[in-house]
Amino acid sequence: MRDDNRMIFSGYFSEDKDVTFVGDGATVAVPIFTVTGAVRVLGIWGFVTTVFGASHTAAHWRINDQAATDQVITAAAGTDLSDISPGGLILKDGLKAAALTYKTADAGSLLEPTTLQTRILSPFTIIQKTGGIQTDIEYVYTTADSPTSGAMRFSVGFVPLSSGGDIAAS
Repeated sequence: MRDDNRMIFSGYFSEDKDVTFVGDGATVAVPIFTVTGAVRVLGIWGFVTTVFGASHTAAHWRINDQAATDQVITAAAGTDLSDISPGGLILKDGLKAAALTYKTADAGSLLEPTTLQTRILSPFTIIQKTGGIQTDIEYVYTTADSPTSGAMRFSVGFVPLSSGGDIAAS
């Protein structure tokens, strides 16, 4: 593989984004990463850094290309992450029809592939919408709190597939 400067590299690139949740009794879409060109996402995950509010439900990832319909990365019905404490981990480890997975840090946890999986982090490919239209990976959640609370550090590991392929924090 070569980067944009034609330098050979092995491995992958990564990007992080810290988010403090401020939703107020609504469904909230938080842009976390902007995609340019074509990229192969090797994994996407988040670590809870501040305890979540009592109502943090339907959590999932999606692609927003500024069109009327968005594409899910994990099931839109989502996962209930209410009151999840610091150190908790969320990640995509299945097909887009599956909800995101989470493990709390309240006790030691183990996460391993099932017999049908070959890895924990589930890879996928994203291509920016034609015409240079902004294409984002968003974290979506619903809250009844007024306002909600909590914070998370999101991370993504990726490999560019096109010469301008990149992911940057939004």
